[in-house]
Amino acid sequence: MVDSSVPLRSGPGAHDLPDDLEGAIRELKRERNAVLLAHYYQDSEVQDLADFVGDSLALARAAQNVDQDVIAFCGVHFMAETAKILNPDCTVVVPDLEAGCSLADGCPTEAFREFVEAHPGAAVLTYINSTAEIKAMSDLICTSSNAPKMAAQFEGQPLIFAPDRHLARWVAQRSNRPDMIAWQATCIVHEQFSAKRLAKLKMKHPDAEVLAHPECDEAVLDQADFIASTTGIIQQAIDSKSSTLIIATEDGVFHQIGQRAPDKTLIQAPGMDESCACNQCPFMRLNTLEKLYLCLRDLSPEVSIEEGLRVEALRPIERMLALS
Repeated sequence: MVDSSVPLRSGPGAHDLPDDLEGAIRELKRERNAVLLAHYYQDSEVQDLADFVGDSLALARAAQNVDQDVIAFCGVHFMAETAKILNPDCTVVVPDLEAGCSLADGCPTEAFREFVEAHPGAAVLTYINSTAEIKAMSDLICTSSNAPKMAAQFEGQPLIFAPDRHLARWVAQRSNRPDMIAWQATCIVHEQFSAKRLAKLKMKHPDAEVLAHPECDEAVLDQADFIASTTGIIQQAIDSKSSTLIIATEDGVFHQIGQRAPDKTLIQAPGMDESCACNQCPFMRLNTLEKLYLCLRDLSPEVSIEEGLRVEALRPIERMLALS
């Protein structure tokens, strides 16, 4: 139970919430025997409360090794789903079930099934940014940090890559697989970076190093000095000899970089529309401290997966983790 001595605040139509949300969340974590996993794209206050902050691969590994009763997952839905696939005996809760992903949403189950059937004999390599149903149809899962290595497992065999077309192109180039068959979904954040405006920004900062995520458009990647996963970008930013960094990925990474390399000047790569915060994932940012408190208090919303589907989706994930 929540300590009744903690004062509550309330508003019209809202749940009662403690004044000290951070303290109440820490207390609930202890009471629920819960671990809080958070992606780098979460708001800084969520990252600071987390027991573990990482990218998709690191979070999958962390979920696999959790021995607490509850995983509170601050990320998007497919990440929490992956945690449940890897650790079925854990109760997995999320602050907001609506925290989805344009890549996962952009690869519907039946349409992808027809796509796979239209390419008989092709192996299926699927980015972790996908639903359990899509994972269950796959031979192997990958993340942006290990995708070229995973693609190399299918040398000499036709290969479908889903769902991100930009990551597929980058992996095909890195793997010398021009025949790779790519599903055509995209990330709504990484697709927004403007190559034209980036070129102008580089002219203003000629000594800056440009770091980019491989989900970006090719014209943006062509201007990058370093291309890597979220974790790779953070580490490069910390290690870089450049004092000024232009970064083309979700700006949640700035918090970790700022903590570990406070002397660096960080500049967000420009988007197509300068009037919006297009560099922030609207799904990731649905998770708030208020919703995190409520999900730990009520153990809801809970993520559940039918056991047969879970077992089918587990196979290619475990293969990836073994190869990684």
